[in-house]
Amino acid sequence: MSKLRKHAFFVSTNGRFRFFSAPATAAVADISFQPHLHEQSSMNSQNQVQSLSDSQFSLSVDPKFYISSLLNCRNSFQIRQIHAQVVACGLLSNLVVANKLLYIYVQYKAITDAHALFNRMGDRDSVSWSVMVGGFAKVGDYINCFRTFSEFIQCGMQLDSYTLPFVIRACRDKKDLVMGRLIHDIVLKSGLQLDHFVCAALVDMYAKCRAIDDARHLFDQMPNRDLVIWTVMICAFAESGNANESLVLFDRMREEGVVPDNVAMVSVVNACAKLGAMHKARFIHDFIAGNKFPLDVILGTAMIDMYAKCGSVKSAREIFDGMRKKNVISWSAMIAAYGYHGQGKKALELFPMMLSSGVLPNRITFVSLLYACSHIGLVEEGLQLFSSMQDDFSIVPDVKHYTCMVDLLGRAGRLSEALKLIESMSVEKDEGLWGALLGACRIHKNVDLAEMAAKSLLELQPQNPGHYVLLSNIYANAGRWQDVAKIRDLMTQRRLKKVPGWTWIEVDNQIHQFSVGDGTHPRSKDIYGMLKTLSKKLELAGYVPDTNFVLHDVDEEVKLGILSTHSEKLAIAFGLIATPEGTPIRIMKNLRVCGDCHSFSKYVSAVTKRVIIVRDANRFHHFEGGACSCGDYW
Repeated sequence: MSKLRKHAFFVSTNGRFRFFSAPATAAVADISFQPHLHEQSSMNSQNQVQSLSDSQFSLSVDPKFYISSLLNCRNSFQIRQIHAQVVACGLLSNLVVANKLLYIYVQYKAITDAHALFNRMGDRDSVSWSVMVGGFAKVGDYINCFRTFSEFIQCGMQLDSYTLPFVIRACRDKKDLVMGRLIHDIVLKSGLQLDHFVCAALVDMYAKCRAIDDARHLFDQMPNRDLVIWTVMICAFAESGNANESLVLFDRMREEGVVPDNVAMVSVVNACAKLGAMHKARFIHDFIAGNKFPLDVILGTAMIDMYAKCGSVKSAREIFDGMRKKNVISWSAMIAAYGYHGQGKKALELFPMMLSSGVLPNRITFVSLLYACSHIGLVEEGLQLFSSMQDDFSIVPDVKHYTCMVDLLGRAGRLSEALKLIESMSVEKDEGLWGALLGACRIHKNVDLAEMAAKSLLELQPQNPGHYVLLSNIYANAGRWQDVAKIRDLMTQRRLKKVPGWTWIEVDNQIHQFSVGDGTHPRSKDIYGMLKTLSKKLELAGYVPDTNFVLHDVDEEVKLGILSTHSEKLAIAFGLIATPEGTPIRIMKNLRVCGDCHSFSKYVSAVTKRVIIVRDANRFHHFEGGACSCGDYW
């Protein structure tokens, strides 16, 4: 009776039947074989399915037929239909067919169906386990992913290069470095540490978990490195803040005869954007053009971002205009480029052009637009856009949009409106939102509101020294030195250190780095000599150092000394002596440029007739003829 029940089904007059699966499940499936429900792309498959229905289920026993049918499935309903046929004709015991069925379920993220099938499979091989481990990872069910992998090990099957990469990638996606190291130990014990696929997965996992030294160590040990693994390492160094090493690796990759593709070039371009070096950007552009890489949407958009972050919004626009095809990300990148270069009106002009080209905005587009408005003080335009995204485009604002609005209102001095907006929010508040409010409090010297914002920030990120420093600076500006001392004591207790300010400048294809009062540069004597000469010229032009930006309770003379050797000034002085007269000076700073250095740069641009382009942590400043592109609104 059990044998009969296992394969029994009943056909009705309308072409539908009720099918009873194996005793392992009590579920009853109601399945149709009508051709129109299959929507097969292959006419051959349609004919085969039709013949099954016409002949009242003279079911095929050819495994190739079912594998072909599975490949033509468009949804999980169709997969279940094929599953029913496989069971009905007794082919579920065929491991090739069962594995393909399992794989197709996973491809369509029908993980419940896949797991039920997996549990009913009498025989399983490494492919079965790999598919199941990978399936759970695919839908983000990491607990079951790791549990299934553990069962795989316990069943005594030999570990191989199929299953291991799946579970390693799960560690990568979950950013679970502890589990990743545990899996690495298992790899070593199984003797698969030199397997290319396993090692590549480990490098990728360590890279995504920001364990860059571990990733590099494995990378250097690999006997054969293909393009994919080179691309992973190039991307990893860029994301870990060492973009220069990314470009060094790119040069080394080419020296070893590995030819990059579009994906690799996108990683290189992104690394160059993080470095902010214009010479490197030009070189990468020439390489792309010389090797005739197609400027597709992804590479083209990356190049827009690269040029914009290297200080040339004009070159970014040339790339944008030269792209044959643009998507919403391309338009958003160009809008953002104008935004952080202080050209908010040009950013807004692009929006109707984008709409007229038939491209609809997304969340990123509105973040770019609102950011552009906030950095030039276009309050009313920003408010209209914020309303339009909901009313005209049905985009519900998230915390990033609210952060832009708080920044927009806060910079304009409308702090009470910014606070009211925060209080009315239904989305969860994050550190970016409170940071925007705290920054506005610094600009407008609102200590009480700053304390409230700082309290919320420190609850969210108690280990971020930047929040303590910003509140300390607000207290210092208000002359509340006792409160400054309390904040510094709190940082000491929590073993937090202020992030040091650095400024970089690229000269003759080399990056030169400066810190405040730096005397380590080989041309320090010339640099300080240039500063001394400059100070006399700037004084005659009307420049007066603003010691309010020295946030230490020290004598005025000491403040002047500290102020005169800020890293931005050292980099600009070096640029003046090390670059040809009349050429732009491009510098990068890891923190927000201080108000006195901003004033200093304006005067230097007027006195020396040099364009100075400064990229700080927030935006770009273009100094020319004694004025800044930000219009002193920053």
